[in-house]
Amino acid sequence: MSEEILINITPMESRVAVVENGVLQEVHVERTQRRGIVGNIYKGKVVRVLPGMQAAFIDIGLDRAAFIHASEISLREGSTLETISALVHEGQSLVVQVTKDPIGSKGARLTTQLSIPSRYLVYMPRTRHVGISLKIEDEGERERLKKVVADCVEKEGIQEVGGFILRTAAEGAGAEEILMDIRYLRRLWDQINAQIQTVGAPTEIYEDLDLALRTLRDLVNPKIEKIRIDSRETFQKTTQFVAELMPEIADRLEHYPGERPIFDLYGVEDEIQRALDRKVPLKSGGYLVVDPAEAMTTIDVNTGAFVGHRNLEETIFKTNLEAATAIARQLRLRNIGGIIIIDFIDMEDEEHQRQVLRTLEKQLERDHAKTNIIGITELGLVQMTRKRTRESLEQVLCEPCICCQGRGKLKTPETVCYEIFREILREARAYQAVGYRVLANQKVVDRLLDEESGNVAELEAFIGRTIRFQVESMYSQEQYDVVLL
Repeated sequence: MSEEILINITPMESRVAVVENGVLQEVHVERTQRRGIVGNIYKGKVVRVLPGMQAAFIDIGLDRAAFIHASEISLREGSTLETISALVHEGQSLVVQVTKDPIGSKGARLTTQLSIPSRYLVYMPRTRHVGISLKIEDEGERERLKKVVADCVEKEGIQEVGGFILRTAAEGAGAEEILMDIRYLRRLWDQINAQIQTVGAPTEIYEDLDLALRTLRDLVNPKIEKIRIDSRETFQKTTQFVAELMPEIADRLEHYPGERPIFDLYGVEDEIQRALDRKVPLKSGGYLVVDPAEAMTTIDVNTGAFVGHRNLEETIFKTNLEAATAIARQLRLRNIGGIIIIDFIDMEDEEHQRQVLRTLEKQLERDHAKTNIIGITELGLVQMTRKRTRESLEQVLCEPCICCQGRGKLKTPETVCYEIFREILREARAYQAVGYRVLANQKVVDRLLDEESGNVAELEAFIGRTIRFQVESMYSQEQYDVVLL
């Protein structure tokens, strides 16, 4: 399978596309003025303790206070205290790391269990644990990696508390490569620790890498054949980064100097636009409907124009198989997180159900975010979760519609006309006026003067006052004002 990473850099934003066999699978966007903060470390101040929620709000210097649960606060050695009031108090300084960006109206999520990633390792200065990514399945390789880390730690003479997690990229890595990572992480932690001792709160202590360098650290795997970068400055920066930490991928870096934008060349721009659509067509003629909401995202599968060649069950099965593959891609592409409910077309054959679930699970194995399929409910709905750390593509690129306030629906002109009639009746009972002027959207005024003209005449006769209408081009379809004359 051919995989490439495309990195598009402008002064305003950085964008990364992961392309497999010519098809866009992931897109990441980071705006210069609104960078994500996941992974950043802060010295914060406790501003409010909530015993009822077993949580606290921490001021880390952002517009909104961040949130930490008691389970995310490291206990002192030998301590068994678990309640939030026993762990922190208002005014206390606390060193924390962001695990989830502010999303919507929610502040950032925090932990005191610090972790600093490198190419092969994640260093955890406050634990003694050595773990290995579950994606490294070979038991012999797992044992080898544990021994390599233990030997390196002994060689370096590291005595103080600290643990490591070996990342998926560590599979096959040699002792020298692991040792280089350990030394890099130790140097970085010494710098962070020195700041912790001296700075006041709230202060940012450590900022994670920018999107381009994070991509090299987190997304590059042996399957990636090329990493194309359209900015010479960023290419030089990444070349230096790779030379220091990832020399084995140096030959995959490539500067793209073409006049045609790199995302246009690979059709990425069009795919991003399609990723914002509610409806996702399938090659068979079926389609998905993706509906993100506050609490969860629902995905509905429909056969559409696909009628199959044999029978209905075959048609349903083939549509669901294709949908399972498409859904896994859409979750990555749109960066949908949290609770996800999938309404596959009902299948009577239990073997068909198992095959569709297996297909979904297999496709999700390529996802960098942690996913968990819970199973099928009695209603035939597939329940799953996908770890949410950053805003979805839609949340990054879009905002709620000013006309419908994000509902996706507008009241009809007829409904608004009847609301206006009721408002005029209320005003007539409450105030004495010579007449009334209605300010409204063009479609609403057109209906008042046409289909509703008879009702307007009856209302005028009933209240004994004249009613005039005025089009306001800036008003949305639901917006109106009734002015007393």
